[in-house]
Amino acid sequence: MILKSGKADLLEYKIYDTRENMGRSSADEAAAYIKELLIKKNEINMIFAAAPSQNEFLATLVKSDVNFSRINAFHMDEYIGLDTNAPQGFGNFLNNAIFSKIQLKSVNYIDSTATDPDAECKRYSELLEKHPIDIVCMGIGENGHIAFNDPGTGMANFNDKYLVKKVVLDDVCRQQQVNDGCFKSINEVPKYAITLTVPMLFSGDRIFCVVPATTKANAVKATLIGDISENCPASILRRHKNSTLYGDKDSGKLIL
Repeated sequence: MILKSGKADLLEYKIYDTRENMGRSSADEAAAYIKELLIKKNEINMIFAAAPSQNEFLATLVKSDVNFSRINAFHMDEYIGLDTNAPQGFGNFLNNAIFSKIQLKSVNYIDSTATDPDAECKRYSELLEKHPIDIVCMGIGENGHIAFNDPGTGMANFNDKYLVKKVVLDDVCRQQQVNDGCFKSINEVPKYAITLTVPMLFSGDRIFCVVPATTKANAVKATLIGDISENCPASILRRHKNSTLYGDKDSGKLIL
């Protein structure tokens, strides 16, 4: 059940009574959009976020009747320096949650073990340039970040000249990984990552943004009713012509 819905500038938002209903409804709407788009295009390109906040969304999407064999999949950020098989790796998360469960046309990972991060950024940027993005499935961090574009660090640049870049992660972002149960302590969380930039994410024709949990309440409020500012990178979604934010009663409690 939807508790509240509306628009913040161009950004549509829907707040649900439960996390499960949020995940199911957002995935159903994404699946319907994908099927409609596949009528018009031979193949489509999608970016996926890797985080526990996406669990319900991804679990429902996997069970849909979408023809995934015509989809090229990309992921939006990755730590630098993790072992290939590290469970905290975002590529590994997505492989376990969705990529290994469906037949995709291609799966394109950022290499967490790359010895030259700048070269890896260049390689992935060229790949994205060859595959203009149709759909972005994303979340919002506790500090308002999208992908690993953190506020207050100079990393979240609305006019970034890069598509993919190496970033320094702020402590709020790193602590979130502990809060999510991915690491035991902040000392275990890598300090550097490779991320798609704000303009790269914004270039997607359609954005589905799924944001549950009380830890995201301040970020959801700032996104929807704060200033559109790099201090809350997610606020840029209010300028996107075709985006929807889905929350639950916990993440949306400050706007209900």
